[in-house]
Amino acid sequence: MAKNIKKRSDDYAQWYLDVIKAAKLADYAPVKGCMVIRPEGYAIWEAIQRDLDRRFKATGHVNAYFPLLIPQSFLTKEAQHVEGFALECAVVTHSKLERDGEGKLRPGSPLEEPLVIRPTSETMIGYMYSQWVQSYRDLPVLINQWCNVMRWEMRTRLFLRTAEFLWQEGHTAHETAAEAKEETLKMLGVYADFAERVLAVPVVQGTKTDSEKFPGANVTYCIEGLMQDGKALQMGTSHDLGQNFSKAFDIKFLGRTQQQEFAHTTSWGVSTRLIGAVIMAHSDDEGLVLPPRVAPDVAAIVPIYRNPDEEAKVRGFVEQVVAALVGGRETQKNAHHGLERHLFDARTEQRIVADFRDARPGDKQYHWEQRGVPFRLEVGPRDVDAGAFVVKSRIDGTKEVVKLADVTPGWLRARLDAAHDALFARAAAYRATNTRDATTYDELRDTLKQHGGFVRCYFKPDHEAEARIKDKTKATVRCIPFDQPAVPGKCVYSGQETTTQVLFALAY
Repeated sequence: MAKNIKKRSDDYAQWYLDVIKAAKLADYAPVKGCMVIRPEGYAIWEAIQRDLDRRFKATGHVNAYFPLLIPQSFLTKEAQHVEGFALECAVVTHSKLERDGEGKLRPGSPLEEPLVIRPTSETMIGYMYSQWVQSYRDLPVLINQWCNVMRWEMRTRLFLRTAEFLWQEGHTAHETAAEAKEETLKMLGVYADFAERVLAVPVVQGTKTDSEKFPGANVTYCIEGLMQDGKALQMGTSHDLGQNFSKAFDIKFLGRTQQQEFAHTTSWGVSTRLIGAVIMAHSDDEGLVLPPRVAPDVAAIVPIYRNPDEEAKVRGFVEQVVAALVGGRETQKNAHHGLERHLFDARTEQRIVADFRDARPGDKQYHWEQRGVPFRLEVGPRDVDAGAFVVKSRIDGTKEVVKLADVTPGWLRARLDAAHDALFARAAAYRATNTRDATTYDELRDTLKQHGGFVRCYFKPDHEAEARIKDKTKATVRCIPFDQPAVPGKCVYSGQETTTQVLFALAY
């Protein structure tokens, strides 16, 4: 077991922080509530961005950018929206700093109207859409932006809950309600497919209750994952905003019947919280475990030698291994402090790294283990003589000897795909084992207390009932799954007949 990482069974919260520290993914910032994403962590975010950005563009969306600062009055235009975000807003009240009589800096000129650092951009984008949309021919508007947002949060949990975080937010405007609903469900499907096919995290798709939906939305859809400690994590949301923001910001257009109509808008987003999901769904007591499709380095080669002659012998063989893995093509090699990186896949910008640093082989093995690289290849003088190398899988720890003659780019791709499938299967099995049914409130409460996980039960969504259950159990309705039973049942709280089943869970 890694000495610098707490065991999950002893202290899951500390384990999570230890994994991040050991892998150098992020650090605390000097500004309370904020974090610094280190290069190793940002590379994972870039991998997430690349894949999602391709998916967005394949569905007809384009990227744009909108201001960080929003006039405070914009937030007051939509009643539920301001109610939902008012307490989370960071506000700019002055335009500059000036020196006082003692030469110290203090806020200078007050702004005529305070500006809010965006907690989300519906209001700013709604205003701009009102300027751009004149006719049904201008619709749909399908825009996404990659940016940062701020929601005042002082209890930092790296990647999961910080005051400032990175995300993408899609904002669209449509001619009809049916088109807007189709958009929200389409983008939820994009998120679910990405979570499962790229991050190897199984998710439940469903609808939020009115208590949990986005402020100002008619309907909020979500994907929910289950982490290894039995807590749920909301990994993405897609909101059907109806005409609420259109009416607030006057997004009107001349319709096909020559009448003025209000557009139907949507918004949807995922954030750097996805990195937290990857850590908590897959990593172990040895450190980070990365799904192969977002791993910046897909394989790390650890050469083993004792003297310059052995080093030269091993280095020559490592070059042959790299050439075999990339199909014999010349690769751009970036060498830095003994780390030699070779481009494996130009589309995903994933690399193979050869570790020729001046360090003991054991330290190198430990280094790549804690950084979650899917495969580690070890090459020593005897391996060279045998024309082979040792491969260790980070996913299950298995080792095997592989002949260089058997290696091709397809060989590594097949192993990466198999590793992804194994990670997904493991996470899906965990979720299946930790999804339980409850038929009474006592059973719901006891299951949550003893086991955690998802608890599926009949429940008639109700603000007051949800609040009481949360007060007693700390659990919330994570979603109303799209997969619903064909027959009605009795609500676990009220005893009334209902056709709705929900998932309760403790959540991040």
